[in-house]
Amino acid sequence: MYDKSLKAYEEAQSVIPGGVDSPVRAFKSVGGVPPFIDRGEGSYLVDIDGNRYLDFVQSWGPLIFGHCDKDIEEAVLNTVKKGLSFGAPTELETKLAAEIVEMYENIDKVRFVSSGTEATMSAIRLARGVTGKNDIIKFEGCYHGHSDSLLVQAGSGLATFGAPSSPGVPADLTKHTLLCEYNNIENLKKCFKDSNDIACIIIEPIAGNMGLVPATKEFLQTCRELCDAHGALLIFDEVMSGFRASLTGAHGLVEQNADIITFGKVIGAGMPVGAFAASKAIMSHLSPEGTVYQAGTLSGNPVAMAAGLVSLRKLKSNPSVYTELEAKSQRLVNGLKEAATKHNIPLQVGTRGSMFGFFFCEKMPNNFKEVGECDFERFATFHQEMLKRGFYFACSQYEVGFMCTTITNDEIDACITAADEIMETL
Repeated sequence: MYDKSLKAYEEAQSVIPGGVDSPVRAFKSVGGVPPFIDRGEGSYLVDIDGNRYLDFVQSWGPLIFGHCDKDIEEAVLNTVKKGLSFGAPTELETKLAAEIVEMYENIDKVRFVSSGTEATMSAIRLARGVTGKNDIIKFEGCYHGHSDSLLVQAGSGLATFGAPSSPGVPADLTKHTLLCEYNNIENLKKCFKDSNDIACIIIEPIAGNMGLVPATKEFLQTCRELCDAHGALLIFDEVMSGFRASLTGAHGLVEQNADIITFGKVIGAGMPVGAFAASKAIMSHLSPEGTVYQAGTLSGNPVAMAAGLVSLRKLKSNPSVYTELEAKSQRLVNGLKEAATKHNIPLQVGTRGSMFGFFFCEKMPNNFKEVGECDFERFATFHQEMLKRGFYFACSQYEVGFMCTTITNDEIDACITAADEIMETL
């Protein structure tokens, strides 16, 4: 069934560390051979052995309209014919930035980069430049890319391998990173008592790198109040939730405004792209207007801009798509919950828009530590068995799932039926 993928994996390991270009793809936490993908078709992935999988990962979030959407594909192909990259300004950058700015009351300007890691790294540098302070607060289990100062209890891929931080990161580069437990208000207040040099809080308002764990209303309110009281900036990392949880991401679901928002590949419809955005006053500190330096040769790549422009305009013209996607997500997780309950298996489920998560545990986790107490062996078995039946879920209990418009209710029901069969054996 996976003969070609097995051979491809062995060949990849000879020339690529671990055989993959992003650690979680190696399937180490769920076992088995990672299928090597040949193509995507709407709701499905097809591997090089010809196996088809209903895809609940969707390139880790950005493919809201599924694989090979005709409108986005046409825009990409037309742009490619004009050239792949120029390293010079194009009107596409301005048009996409204008679409984003129009949606957010607290955003005036956007700076495009090539990845979510660049976006969060640059947002933190900007916050330090604006405030003149050095320390940052991040939360256990929140992943903000692999820049040095953020690889402290970073969740996701690092947590999958049981490493809370990474060798190769000097202590001097993390001494200004204050670590706080997610959703723990007293812990957060203590950070501000311990330091008067805090430049910013960076947080995933809907954490998607320890499974789906949303921040509570009270916790986000406290983040906002403490930043205001101590002259710090609040950064919402919406690399995953931006334009996913709602038309305006987590920002559209919570009552607090962030000072800086970071975005990821959703704004490029799956192309390599990221961005950070803020008010005119904050962004005026950024070069070439100000003295905070940030640059990138491929920033604002025209192909990514074209793909993102079509995708965002499709979403803006049909905002009811989020209602549809949330209903599908709830249909899926409710079905999984019902199947688990039927077979006396503890399962906790949740959704935020088109994002969903489920945990094999007795109570819904509220932070990274509680996620770590879930039954990872049971999740791994479930993942393996679902994959055999043609259903592709994120390959770690620490990852979130995503719904796309092309997945049908019949396909969701087929997934639930398969899950019910598996739950009986778990």
